[in-house]
Amino acid sequence: MIRKLAVIGVGLIGGSLARALRKAGEVREIVGCGRGKANLEKALELGVIDSYTHDIGEAVEGADMVFLAVPLGAMKDAFAAMKGHLAEDAVITDGGSSKASVVADAEAAFGELPSNLVPGHPIAGTERNGVEASFAELYEDRRVILTPTETTVPEATARVRAMWEACGAEVSEMSVEHHDEVLAATSHLPHMLAFGLVDALARMKENDEIFRYAAGGFRDFTRIASSNPIMWRDVCVANGPALSRMLSAFAEEMNELAQTIAAGDGDHLLEVFSRAKEARDRYVDGLQTEQSSE
Repeated sequence: MIRKLAVIGVGLIGGSLARALRKAGEVREIVGCGRGKANLEKALELGVIDSYTHDIGEAVEGADMVFLAVPLGAMKDAFAAMKGHLAEDAVITDGGSSKASVVADAEAAFGELPSNLVPGHPIAGTERNGVEASFAELYEDRRVILTPTETTVPEATARVRAMWEACGAEVSEMSVEHHDEVLAATSHLPHMLAFGLVDALARMKENDEIFRYAAGGFRDFTRIASSNPIMWRDVCVANGPALSRMLSAFAEEMNELAQTIAAGDGDHLLEVFSRAKEARDRYVDGLQTEQSSE
């Protein structure tokens, strides 16, 4: 049972965590913190939080669990604002999709890595934003990755694991470096492809006609281009080295595919498409097997 949960950033991610823990009966009090008064008042009206403040230091006072759901670019200031206000038993965790930058920001703000810091990343979300987009079931049967540092005490990691498991999530652990490499490939790269494709088409002279005749496949693939631009700008900056390597590798793949098409090499195209289909089908079958066994 969490005595007091401080949610810094009550949007889709933070709001859904609050709702899930409330639904599971695993939290007594939830205080929200953010800059937007209207969003916080809506969170209060919806019963997502019990009270709110715009002051991070005030929000974390007396809290035994602090969850940061702010853009990566705001992490350092958030850590600095809570310094000196944390309860002795407070555990700090976050939902950022790049972990090296979070660890670096915490160390810079506190002067050292806190033993109660458990960096984390729920692999869940939608393209919608704000507390009204949040829902208690967001994390059910979804993965959450924890990346405890060398200084993180096991008790803090166990408490964060228990929190996410109470939300119905499957929790795993890995190093900060491995997390950022994996997420650059599986999450950050697809978002860059969606943003890049839509922007490229939007800048074409005939863009009105292009979008008018866009089929369902285009809508499905580019759905994530409706995600928060500020958040994804921060992700790119925070995970720049790993993401730039993935983009370069993918660019080489696309150049090779373009050359294959220009050469009319149908055999090689069939080889590429068949290999991709087999990998995708294997991935989907694996997900279905996991879900049926749960």
